[in-house]
Amino acid sequence: MNRRDLLRLSVAAPSLRLSAQSHKRRIVVIMMDGFGLEYYDASAMPTLKRWAVEGLFVRVQDQMPSVTNANNASICCGVPASVHGITGNSYFNRRTGREDFMEDGRLLLASTLFQKAARHNVVSGLFTSKKKTVSLLSAGTSVAVAAETPSPDVVKRYGTAPNIYSAEINYWLWDVVIDHLAKRKDVGILYVHTTDYPMHMHPETSAESRTHLATLDKKLAEAAHVAPDAAFYLSADHGMNRKTRAWDLDKACFNRGVPLRLAISAERDKYPKHHRGLGGVAWVYLRQPQDAERAGGLIEKLAGVERVLTREQAAKEFDLMPERIGDLVVTGDRDTVFGTLDRETETLPAAYRSHGSRYEMRVPLIIRDETRKLNATEYRRNFDLTAGLLTP
Repeated sequence: MNRRDLLRLSVAAPSLRLSAQSHKRRIVVIMMDGFGLEYYDASAMPTLKRWAVEGLFVRVQDQMPSVTNANNASICCGVPASVHGITGNSYFNRRTGREDFMEDGRLLLASTLFQKAARHNVVSGLFTSKKKTVSLLSAGTSVAVAAETPSPDVVKRYGTAPNIYSAEINYWLWDVVIDHLAKRKDVGILYVHTTDYPMHMHPETSAESRTHLATLDKKLAEAAHVAPDAAFYLSADHGMNRKTRAWDLDKACFNRGVPLRLAISAERDKYPKHHRGLGGVAWVYLRQPQDAERAGGLIEKLAGVERVLTREQAAKEFDLMPERIGDLVVTGDRDTVFGTLDRETETLPAAYRSHGSRYEMRVPLIIRDETRKLNATEYRRNFDLTAGLLTP
């Protein structure tokens, strides 16, 4: 099945398709970064949990690798990475010969929710804590606010945003969203993306985590209060786990006599304080095809390596675009991450937390929309959240 067929099928379910004209409510799509089921289950969040009871609540899986850019694109486009082409936070650009961040909107091969809305003459807005989200997803928006780099006009109106490495930046962002819900009723679709910095710093049972999520829950209540006409669609990109072991696969392979062209953590982005660029999936690029068996065999023997897949195997199993992943794809166990280190392996500090592997794939999906009859069986992946909101 080709990508065009996949895209057609992803929007073809009659029970999910809606035209902008038939949907009378404003829609708020919330991508709560790092909000895995462990955080949902450990937090009170009375507003969100009331929505779960009164509306739809499903425990779903995210897009592998369980990193932000791949999942943000999936949720915003309503299709898997095999269709939209964003396979991680970083990849090796074979055309330029460089390791690139996957933040350029020109890499996106499927229509965003905003572009679909524009075709229906629906005004849309993107509100995010991270500036990379605007670079990647803002095509088609009428309003785009990144709390990390707000414009002078936004600062004048809402005050200086807190630092990107804080929980407070999420609260500031939601104040902007709430104000737009109250005063910009022409904006029919609002997409809200928070930062997972608090989850990287604090486990779900900590007082800091509960304070963060309780505050966000109050923001949800305020948003619903100022916009009683709005529907709310919420999911997450990944969960979070304590990690104890890291491998630099470049150094490990070189030290064992099979030098690689490059090994990249799919988690690597421009926010090193979050995770040091270490994540639970690595792309391995070989110097020559015949190195695959030797490199894969020695990598499989490293402590904490769960699987080594060929490009074709990984693309099929994880719904990825094969042209944008490594010759080999390496996945870690629950405790293990990959990236660039000073030596081939490292025992990580007790407080270190990250994601990227299959152990961070379970996330909540919650919909509060009284205008739709919702069927839980139609929601298996986080990107099913938006798959049928608007026709192409």
